[in-house]
Amino acid sequence: MTKEAVGFVGLGLMGQGMAANIVGKGWPLCVIGHRNRAPVDDLIARGATEAATLADLARMSRVIVLCLPGAPEIEATIAALRPGLSAGTVIVDCSTSDPTVTTRLAADLAGVGVDYADAPLSRTPKEAWEGALDCMVGADKAVFDRVAPVIGAFAGKIVHIGAVGDGHRMKLLNNFLSLGYAAIYAEALAMATKVGISVDTFDSVIRGGRMDCGFYQTFMGYARDGDRNAHRFTLTNAFKDLRYVESMANAAPVASHVASAVKNSFGAAVAAGGTGPEDYIPHLVDFVARANGLAK
Repeated sequence: MTKEAVGFVGLGLMGQGMAANIVGKGWPLCVIGHRNRAPVDDLIARGATEAATLADLARMSRVIVLCLPGAPEIEATIAALRPGLSAGTVIVDCSTSDPTVTTRLAADLAGVGVDYADAPLSRTPKEAWEGALDCMVGADKAVFDRVAPVIGAFAGKIVHIGAVGDGHRMKLLNNFLSLGYAAIYAEALAMATKVGISVDTFDSVIRGGRMDCGFYQTFMGYARDGDRNAHRFTLTNAFKDLRYVESMANAAPVASHVASAVKNSFGAAVAAGGTGPEDYIPHLVDFVARANGLAK
């Protein structure tokens, strides 16, 4: 199989591990720096090349993978890539984004012969480094077949959801579930403490039972064990994703009582100061505890 030249934009918590798997498994890789040089230097040492500008990265790549915070960053990046894009290039957007923006960008790029696949991810940076992420893809079948081998470099499970935009729609549903769990866990633990049930006792009942799951275990990795890096996904990104969920529900339209409540739980944490780059989802437990008069 001929391996196409890949460009990668967004070397953050997830992106660095993903890019390391791409170059490590034989794809020619071009990267670009942003604020942090360390991931770029690491990937160059692994065999990647560095572009000076996004337009140059586009000229050097046939498949361009994006792993960015959200829709505004995606739109700005594609505008900067645009002068270097040529017909036959495909953009693989692994960000979590607003599906209405995704479909609009895809339609616009189709006019210059550039294909688009939304391919958001599930799981954590640990699985990114292991090449074991889950990926849900929205794309035409021919585009999906073309990009699936590249995605397979960093994903162990790849599901073709449907047309462009459907990957991001499914990712928002996935994050509604996972972040909903987080909001429930945080509130349940505050309630447990208030009524005299310790975290260890709570966990001894839930762990291994029907309410246990992988997300519960990473959440409790902090709530019980104090590992601040148990699940490295920021509160601000979670709040952003839940705003997209609420927007999708409004457009459907669907009465989104639970989704709005979950969004507000994260919004309250962000408003209370949970805006740092190391304020992660399991740390929600601290913000809910403080809101209920519990020292954390």
